[in-house]
Amino acid sequence: MLDLEVVPERSLGNEQWEFALGMPFAQAVNILKRQCGSIKDVQVLYSDTNPLGMDLVLNLTQDGIRLIFDPMVQRLKIIEVYNLSKVKLKYCGVHFNSPHVQPTIEQIDQSFGATHPGVYDAARHVFMLNFRGLSFSFPIESKFEPHYTHGLGSLQFPNGASPTVSQMCIYTGNSLADTKAPPMPLSCFHGNCYPETVEVLRDNNGPTGLKVQLAIEGAGPGHVSELRRKTLERLIMFGDSAQEVTSYLGSPSKVFYKSEDKMRIHSPSPRKLAPSKSSDYFFNYFTLGLDVLFDANTHRVKKFILQTNFPGHYNFNIYYRCDFRIPIKKDFSSDLQDDTFTITPYTKWDSVQDFLYKPVEKPVVLNRASTTNTTNPFGSTFCYGCQHMIFEVMSNNHIAAVTVYQPNKPGVCDDR
Repeated sequence: MLDLEVVPERSLGNEQWEFALGMPFAQAVNILKRQCGSIKDVQVLYSDTNPLGMDLVLNLTQDGIRLIFDPMVQRLKIIEVYNLSKVKLKYCGVHFNSPHVQPTIEQIDQSFGATHPGVYDAARHVFMLNFRGLSFSFPIESKFEPHYTHGLGSLQFPNGASPTVSQMCIYTGNSLADTKAPPMPLSCFHGNCYPETVEVLRDNNGPTGLKVQLAIEGAGPGHVSELRRKTLERLIMFGDSAQEVTSYLGSPSKVFYKSEDKMRIHSPSPRKLAPSKSSDYFFNYFTLGLDVLFDANTHRVKKFILQTNFPGHYNFNIYYRCDFRIPIKKDFSSDLQDDTFTITPYTKWDSVQDFLYKPVEKPVVLNRASTTNTTNPFGSTFCYGCQHMIFEVMSNNHIAAVTVYQPNKPGVCDDR
């Protein structure tokens, strides 16, 4: 049985690990992977058809805990303990819930002190006791309801019949109904960079590079050991060297060398089937939701891949969501504001097509599999080319990834 410390408006955890409000989804999953010996069964709950309209949930079924993530920013919004019989809970080092301590009304009052009068939900027959960043639900039998007039203290119960907590929620702010996922706490940075926004830069010929707003942890104005959140802006352009990209974004999470390019068959080049003597390579920045492709010979940037990290995609939870902004125009020679449309990770593909008012080329069907003997349980995706970008679109019409490449220079053959 897990033995966890409750910190209102902040976290639930122990000395080895904690689930902190504002924590990215991927970090919570990594904790669960490391604790597989004590946390046995986890469900991932999401909506296939409406992934932005319903919360993303990690359900720890054997421990009675739900971790509820905001579907847009994919950070932890609510920690819900829905079965207190499966977990031990303490506050300031003292247990208020365990096999030997029942979380009754009196026990909660003793552990957490006085608060505002609670709220009774007659429809659910539940009494809500709220602290800042913390709430408790008590089921109340209907026969006791008429005694409720002025608050929790007015409820009269026979000896030994005091209700116990049926649900506990940790969140930020004063209202569970209005709570939002807070910014990522500094304890979750672990020396990594995270994207605030990524803007695709364009001129009249097409994309030229990326403007990246990075969130990092840096030294505070006082003590050197005092860390605070800082924001940096970096420009990564086509043609930048691998050394320049490393100096701008830091070392990549991984370097991946392309052993085979299955998309070359779609190239008009007569050399498309010729074996290559060198291999292009990617810098994978998992926490930025970004891949940077370098040419094998020049070691300079030739493509960017921006990941949206939707559940139900083959690459889900490998990358963090890249919060990109991509401006497109019907006519790039026009300076009219009404002629501009901005694509974000939350834009559906049919909205892009509606703006362009013209059908794009037929899609290339992309079906991934981890090995030759396995299949992709999420099905195929579809790749559309548009304005020097390739949009990978899921069956639910959401964009899974965007590949941005440089327009060809005159006289240069395209081997993509």
